[in-house]
Amino acid sequence: MTRDLRIARHGAVLTFVLAGLMVGTMTVRIPALTDKLGLSESAVGAILLVWGLGALVTMQSMRRVMARAGSRAVLRVGGPLTAIGLLAVGLAPDLPLLMAAVALFGMAFGTVDVAMNAQGSTVEQAYGRPLMNGMHAGWCVGAISAGALGSVAIALGLSFTANVALIGLVALPVMVVLGRTYLPEAPVVETAATARRRLPPIVYLLGAIMFFAFMVEGTVADWNGLYLRDELGAPEALAVLGYPVFEAGMLVARLTGDRLRTRFGVRGMLTVSGLATGGFFAIVLLAPAAMVAVSAMFFVGLGVATISPLTLSLAGTATDTPGPAIAQAGAMGYAGLLLGPVAIGFLSDATSLRTALGIGVVLGLLIALASRLLPRHEPAVISALPVREREPAEAAA
Repeated sequence: MTRDLRIARHGAVLTFVLAGLMVGTMTVRIPALTDKLGLSESAVGAILLVWGLGALVTMQSMRRVMARAGSRAVLRVGGPLTAIGLLAVGLAPDLPLLMAAVALFGMAFGTVDVAMNAQGSTVEQAYGRPLMNGMHAGWCVGAISAGALGSVAIALGLSFTANVALIGLVALPVMVVLGRTYLPEAPVVETAATARRRLPPIVYLLGAIMFFAFMVEGTVADWNGLYLRDELGAPEALAVLGYPVFEAGMLVARLTGDRLRTRFGVRGMLTVSGLATGGFFAIVLLAPAAMVAVSAMFFVGLGVATISPLTLSLAGTATDTPGPAIAQAGAMGYAGLLLGPVAIGFLSDATSLRTALGIGVVLGLLIALASRLLPRHEPAVISALPVREREPAEAAA
């Protein structure tokens, strides 16, 4: 294993950590943001929608960019821009400027999300063994760290501006330095024929599985606290624990997911993950007490955690270059993250929140069923590096 390959792996993991830290920091300090600018709930919803749509627009447009430029070049630009966008969010003095800053932050993050997964796939193939779950564990570490640092900032009396701007200022130089660690990808010579060529059908199937999984993740993130408080009568201090417990389950699963994939394969793992997600979500909805539901949230996170890393990893092996396929699957998945909470809102108005959250059980079953359509034998994870660089990695693996 070459030194450059180890550095590239550490750089990719740290990129996931920083991405989770920056997004998590903005999310956990939203209450402070409402106090700073006197925002209504509808204004906060509009801000989150602008952020999500900005990310989705850039994700959807990344196929050709990734094919031409590669993940290294995109990350070298998108990483620092994301930090600058977060800094702008922290410093925005009024709602119009905040909207512009949030749009910049979302669009820059959209490029980073696609490119860091493509870079992870490139490193994974260079190693010759599964690594993607471990990289996504870095995201969980960053998100959990954002919550911990946010709590410390609140205890110290730091304002929204100070907390968010500080994270942006720290992330900016680190993102610039990480740009030197990324691996290059094989160049793609795009012709009229390749520009018109559709991606393999498996990419769209993987995108659909990601769509279902991200709907679950978005539903838990945005609605579990309200469910625990209003439906199960949990006090506020207990209701806020649902999402961190869910994230803890995700972290545990992602730290062990690569070893499990080596033993059971993507198809088997996705099937079990879908069934576990649906089953434990049902326990959350049938729980007689809030503590039971919070405990079950850990296992929901355990079930859903490996789905997006596995689908992105498999998408990266579907074509000669991972970037365009990962961009397509990632954009489909991210649409689920946006639409899931919205669908729950409409369904809860028409029925009840408990009934609406039943969609989580259905989504788990859909993941399991769709996974059975995947090929039994997944493509071998091989290196795209020259033979002289690949042999040490293969020997170590």
